[in-house]
Amino acid sequence: MHYSKEVERMFCVKKGPDHGPAPIPEEGKWVQAKEIKDISGLTHGVGWCAPQQGACKLTLNVKDGIIVEALVETIGCSGMTHSAAMAGEILTGKTILEALNTDLVCDAINTAMRELFLQIVYGRTQSAFSEGGLEIGAGLEDLGKGSRSQIATIYSTQANGVRYLEIAEGYITQLALDKEDLVIGYEFVRLGVMMEKISKGTDPATALKESTGHYGRFENAAKYINPRHE
Repeated sequence: MHYSKEVERMFCVKKGPDHGPAPIPEEGKWVQAKEIKDISGLTHGVGWCAPQQGACKLTLNVKDGIIVEALVETIGCSGMTHSAAMAGEILTGKTILEALNTDLVCDAINTAMRELFLQIVYGRTQSAFSEGGLEIGAGLEDLGKGSRSQIATIYSTQANGVRYLEIAEGYITQLALDKEDLVIGYEFVRLGVMMEKISKGTDPATALKESTGHYGRFENAAKYINPRHE
C-alpha cells in the first residue's frame, strides 16, 4: 500500500471505539453484516431494460451469501425470454456479489439483480423477520398450481373498448357482457393445470373442461364474445 509524503509525515491518532455496521434483520435475527457470507434472505423485485420496453421479475433465495434458488419471470422481447433461461442456469451457486457483477445478458435481468442486491444487503427482504428464513422451494409459491406465472394481458381501444386476454386465473376464452355491452364476467382456462392433467393421462377435452372456470356474473350475460376475434 502506497502512502503520500504528506500522510507519512502525519502524527498517528488512535482510533476510538469501533461500533461496527448497523445490524439488519435477517431470517428472524439481527445481524451485523461484515462479509457476503453474513447475508441471508428471500426477496423479489423488478428490473427494466434500457429502452424500458421489457421487464423482469426476479426472485432470489439467499443462504449464507449464496443464491440457492432463483425464479426469473420476464415480459418483453423474445430475446429476453432466452436470456432468462441463461440467467436461471447462471445465478444459483453464486454469491450475491458474484451475481451482481455477472453479465446476465438482458438489461432487465441485470437491473433486477441490482435492485435485489440492494434489498438483500439492507435487510429489506420478505423473510427478514421469519425465523430460519424460507425453505428452498418457496419461490415456486408465486407460481401456484401448474407452475405458471401469474400475468395480466389486457388490450383496449377507444373505438371498441377493452379485451381481457389473460388474468391471474388463466387464459380468457370468453367475455360476458350485459345488455349495455359492459363486461360483467369472463370464462377462463387454467393452462398450467390443464397441461398438468394432460401430462398425467387425462383426455385433452376432459382436461380442458375440468380446468375451465367463470368469474363475475358470467351466467347472467346478455352476450358472450371471444376477446381475440370479436
